[in-house]
Amino acid sequence: MLKFFSRLLAQLSLKQIHWLGGWMGRMLFFFSPASALIQKSNLTQSNLVQLNIEHILNINAKESGKSLLETLAIWGKDDRKLLKLVKKIHGWGIIEEAILAKKGIIFLTPHLGCFEITSIYYGSIYPLTVLYRPSKLKFLQYQIEQGRQRNGVKLAEANTGGVRKLMQALKRGEAIGILPDQIPAEGEGEWAPFFGKPAYTMTLASKLAVKTGATVIMVFGERLPNGLGYEIHLSKVDSIATPALLNQAIETQISQKPEQYLWQYNRYKVRRHAMQKMDAPSV
Repeated sequence: MLKFFSRLLAQLSLKQIHWLGGWMGRMLFFFSPASALIQKSNLTQSNLVQLNIEHILNINAKESGKSLLETLAIWGKDDRKLLKLVKKIHGWGIIEEAILAKKGIIFLTPHLGCFEITSIYYGSIYPLTVLYRPSKLKFLQYQIEQGRQRNGVKLAEANTGGVRKLMQALKRGEAIGILPDQIPAEGEGEWAPFFGKPAYTMTLASKLAVKTGATVIMVFGERLPNGLGYEIHLSKVDSIATPALLNQAIETQISQKPEQYLWQYNRYKVRRHAMQKMDAPSV
């Protein structure tokens, strides 16, 4: 069913997909009060919007709906059609310098804008290994693998074997991709401030960067208005040696286009094991 829906969406223009997604996002905002509450709380916590927050919430609800539908459409679209949607690249020289350094590239892609298009574009030119957490739903897992593993893009599960694949790719001087704002599993993160509030943050990206000396690049695909396509933004990060520095880099990225961030994602969710560590008395 999902595969059929993905292929059906893939037949539509990006303008049509974004119109439908915007409408769906507004409906979800009104009929999912718990999610809307998280969205408003996270956006308010960020301090990125000082005035007219309700207006930004309305825009963000639409953008979130666009993100969901465009992801399904991208999984079903032909690569050639997808690449034509990328209208401009900002900072490609950073990648060229990193390739010459031969220490590998760590792409950090937060839930900002269209994060699916960035890996597909890079993978059409150079090999890329992307870390992902498998879905518990088998039908969705199949669609994720089919939709993301294309051209030069390979997937690595978030486990010991997957981390080994990431290390091997970096040693070959290749690139890897990580969603840095995804809540890590129990025992795989540390508490670090994110927009001034403690968030359980992954340590993997920091460890890989320190161990390999790879170039760290933040990347996001800005969603252009009226379905005109995407612009990919690249920025080099000096250091993510600690989870705190990692979160700072993510904050800087989000501040470029806060209305396109997935504020509904419960970034401050507390996992049981992490909570025990946070509450443990200091010695």
